[in-house]
Amino acid sequence: MAVETYTPDTVELRMTKDAVLHFKDQLAGRAESAVRLTVKKSGCSGFMYEIDFVDVASENDRTYQFDDITLHVSDQALPVVKGTEIDYITQGINSSVQFKNPNAKAMCGCGESFTL
Repeated sequence: MAVETYTPDTVELRMTKDAVLHFKDQLAGRAESAVRLTVKKSGCSGFMYEIDFVDVASENDRTYQFDDITLHVSDQALPVVKGTEIDYITQGINSSVQFKNPNAKAMCGCGESFTL
């Protein structure tokens, strides 16, 4: 993984209306009130996204607001997800959260992990 300079004010994340509606539906029956995004080393390509439902941000999280959805992103993940659009796609009977990450150079065949 290449190391790049991180300036908090330049981190840009987007969430589509479909993703906002999906997370709103997911949070409706839960005790948690927000979504947390992290990136961990894993999978066949090196990194994978991890989404959790939480009540509060962790100490080193940056918080974003997309309509009714609060998104906490770990500081560690910010350089990796810079410029990412979070979307919710339905193709036939399959639906999934997708990350359109300009920093990802390749995805694994199953789509679960990516490389920088």
